[in-house]
Amino acid sequence: MRRFLLTAVLAFALSMIAKFIVDTYVHVPVHIIGTFAGLYPTHNPGVAFGVTLPPILQELLILIALFFVCMLAWKTRGTILSQIGYGLIVGGALANIVDRIPDGLVTDFVQIGNFAIFNIADSCITIGAVFLLAEAFGLVRNR
Repeated sequence: MRRFLLTAVLAFALSMIAKFIVDTYVHVPVHIIGTFAGLYPTHNPGVAFGVTLPPILQELLILIALFFVCMLAWKTRGTILSQIGYGLIVGGALANIVDRIPDGLVTDFVQIGNFAIFNIADSCITIGAVFLLAEAFGLVRNR
C-alpha cells in the first residue's frame, strides 16, 4: 500500500507543479519540436477529450469514479505494477479535481500533433490505466 500512496502523492505533486509553472510562465504557445509538439496553454471546462457535462453531474461522476478506483486499489493491494497504476490514476485525478476547484477549469498544456491538448495529470491517469490493462491481459509478470 505504501507504493500506491507514494505514487499518488508524486503524481499529484508533479501535476500541480507543472500546472503552476505553466499558469505562471507560459502565456503563449511554445514550440518544442516545430509545430508538432510543444506547450499550448488552454483551459478546459470539460472532462476527457473536452467532453462537457452539466457541472454538478460532471463533478459527481468524477468523485464516484475516484471512489471506485480507491476501493479497487484498496481491495487488490496486489502487485507493484497495480499499486503504481492505481496510484497514478488517483494522484492524477486528484490533481485535476484540485485544479478545477477555483474556476471550474482544468489547465491543459501539452500539445502533440493534432491530438487533444492534455496535462501531466491526464498523462498519469492514462499511464496508470495502461499499467492495469497490461497486468490484466497478462502482458507483464505478476509479482
